[in-house]
Amino acid sequence: MDLFQPYRDAAARGELAIQRCRACRRWIHFPESACPACSSAELAFEPVSGQGKVETFSVIHKSFVPEFQGREPYVIAWIGLPEQPGLRVFGNVVGAAPEEVSIGMDVEVFFEARDGHAALPNFKKKV
Repeated sequence: MDLFQPYRDAAARGELAIQRCRACRRWIHFPESACPACSSAELAFEPVSGQGKVETFSVIHKSFVPEFQGREPYVIAWIGLPEQPGLRVFGNVVGAAPEEVSIGMDVEVFFEARDGHAALPNFKKKV
């Protein structure tokens, strides 16, 4: 079973959805087959706000991923979400030059399909 498929399906709908335990209500990312807090297998994907803060990031100057070659430099980051302490997602930060990205920067999700591939969640500086 592909644990990420519901995440990708939500992104295709323009929605950021994260796995959540139905028993203890803990958010879980990356997806798991059982809740790491209570061991329940009753898990579902639920939408989150898509608002967050850059917690850490890297600037990529040379990509080995064909879909990203020629787009350098670009920023990839862990984005902390307000729904739960320690809940974070991984994504690109766009709409700001790499030197403008900073830890603590407020960002919001948006979805972009690239080169015929399914939509991926990305983040942009919140204005």
